[in-house]
Parts: sequence; structure tokens; C-alpha cells
Amino acid sequence: MAQEKNQIKENNQIAIIGGGLAGLTLSIQMADAGYSCLLFEKHKYPFHKVCGEYISMESWSFLERLGLNLSEMNLPQIKKLNVSSPSGKCFEHELDLGGFGISRFLLDSKLAEIAINKGVKLIDDCKVNDVKFHENSFTIDSEKGNYSASVCVGAWGKHSNLDNKLARWFTTNFSKRKKNYVGIKYHINIDFPDDLIELHNFKNGYCGISKIENSKYCFCYLTDSENLKKHNGDIKKMEERVLMQNPVLKKYFTQANFLFEKPLVISQIKIGYKKAVENNILMLGDAAGNIAPLAGNGMSMAMRSSFLLNKLLINYFNREITRVELENKYEKIWKSEFQKRINFSVYLQYLLKNKLMTNIAITVFKAIPFLKNTIIKSTHGKPF
Repeated sequence: MAQEKNQIKENNQIAIIGGGLAGLTLSIQMADAGYSCLLFEKHKYPFHKVCGEYISMESWSFLERLGLNLSEMNLPQIKKLNVSSPSGKCFEHELDLGGFGISRFLLDSKLAEIAINKGVKLIDDCKVNDVKFHENSFTIDSEKGNYSASVCVGAWGKHSNLDNKLARWFTTNFSKRKKNYVGIKYHINIDFPDDLIELHNFKNGYCGISKIENSKYCFCYLTDSENLKKHNGDIKKMEERVLMQNPVLKKYFTQANFLFEKPLVISQIKIGYKKAVENNILMLGDAAGNIAPLAGNGMSMAMRSSFLLNKLLINYFNREITRVELENKYEKIWKSEFQKRINFSVYLQYLLKNKLMTNIAITVFKAIPFLKNTIIKSTHGKPF
């Protein structure tokens, strides 16, 4: 029985661990290019994820090229931004590029269907326990058997048991320097404009609201974990005593119809750069670095990173570059594309978690439109 359990079930050119936007979009691109691709996802599709569910328009044409017909889905087009301080002081801004709203429940399941139809071997409801690299090949130990692959990509999101298993440096050192955050999400019904996204600050956190499909709205916030600890892990009590001190948020919490039986929660979020390559595994999306939600479009960044990695993988499989060159080039490209945005998000996160500084910042942004325009443009990339 032990020998049967450890037997390699299947060999693939590429194995991707994590079926979020980064993993799904990379798998589709690799299948389109004719490569055998194995994709692991620990949950069973479709499922909800803690996410702001606003996607910059920079990703629209990319998703349509993959086979997702967004134009026929009647999705809300978001062109306006409203930001408030903890005291309720606001500024408004027109978004030049803008974005669209779609739930991860719908988006990820649609992409999973496309991936399967294009020949990706998708194994969902399956946890990966370990990854080993030996003699130029990876062995992936999963709950549904062992598999091998020439290339392994880590797209498991903000944190995973594999981060500890691989002894990634931030699992010990990072937590000493950076705060932990908790993300909480609801879907709600409320009277709210279709073309608007709002970001409302509260003590040590902020909350976003925008429309998604089927007349629903995503209501999602990020808070310093200390806020939750001070209220003994009671989310409702924290919302009443912290978030509702912002009068705008108080209005939404008291007037909205909440559609989930209980909120979706993800903890141990750390904002900052991790590493794009570790243990010869190519890290993708949040596995390579977390950007603060208010300072960048994490979903578009995840998809853009898959777009960049796809080109390098094709070069590698065509034997135009070696594995060492693949890893070095990817690390360099990832830093060039994303590290400044992530570093900027850390500073903005620090600024806007402080009540006094947030009030001052909003006053300055209202008085100096150029500064406001510059900061908002830095959160949106160019179409790819």
C-alpha cells in the first residue's frame, strides 16, 4: 500500500498549485500554447473568496482573449471613486481607466470551465501537502496522489501550509516587521450607484463597496488584526464599535440586506514583497507579494503576472532559455512590474490607517487635484 501511495500517477510539463485568477489564467494560456498542464485547487468550484471584486479595465481584453465573453455578461462598469476618512470627510474622483464588477464565485468558475474545455487537468477539492525538486523535476504530493512536472508554479494566494513547508523566509522574519491583517467580505443588497466604487476608512482599516453581477454588491474590508483581538474575535462587536464610527459605514451596516449567513473571513494577511522564485518554484500573484487593496488592483496584477510568466515558460519549453535563466528573468520582470506598486501600497496603508493622517490626506487631495490624480493612476496599470 505504501508503494502504491507514493507512485507517480502522471507526468506533466507544468503543474500549478492554486486555482485562483493567477493559476487559472496561466493554465489557460499554457493549454492554448499546446502544453500539458495540471492545476490543483484545494476548494471545490464554484466557491466564494474574500476579495474586493473590482477589476481594473486593464484586464478586460486579456480575459476576453482567454475565452471569457465579458461583453455579454452585463457587468457593471465602474467610473467613479469616493473615499471617506473615519470621521466621514469625503473626496470624489472620476476614474480615467475605471473597472468592472464581478464576483469571484462567478469569475473563477467560468475560468475553470474554460480551462477544462481547453484540456487543463484540473483537480479541485484537493490539498497539496508538499513539493520536492530533484534531478530537474518536481514531485507534487497531494491528497489525490503524487504527480510529477517539469515546472511547478505556486499560485496559492496570500498564505498556505506550503509557505511553512517550504520554509519561506517571511513565515518567521516577515511577521516580526509587518502587521497581520484580516479580510472580511459580505454580499449585500442596497440602494447604491452602479458606476461607483467607495473606500471608507476606519481606525486601522478600510472598507470597499461596489456593484457586481445580478444587482448584488460586494462589501469587503481589511482591518488590522489587533482590532479583532481587542473585541475577542467578535466580528459584529468590532463592526459596531470600530467600523460604524465612520458615519457612512454606519449607514450601510444598518440599511443593507446582508446575503451571507455569516461573513467570509481570511486572516494572517501580510502586505509586502515575498519572493518571485523560491525552491525553484515560480511564485505567481499573491504568493509572490501582497498589495494593499486600496493601493492597487491585486486581481489584475495576478493576471498580468500570469501573462508575463507564460511568455517565459514558452521560451523555456522551446529550449531557448535554461531553467536558471527562466528563474532569473522571471524574478527580474516581477520586480520591475510590481515591486514599486507593492512598496507604495505599504506606505499608503500606513498613512490611511491613522485617523488624523487620513483626514489631512483627504483635505490635501481635495485641495491639490494633481496629487490625487497621480496617486489614483498609480493604482491602475495599462491594458495587456
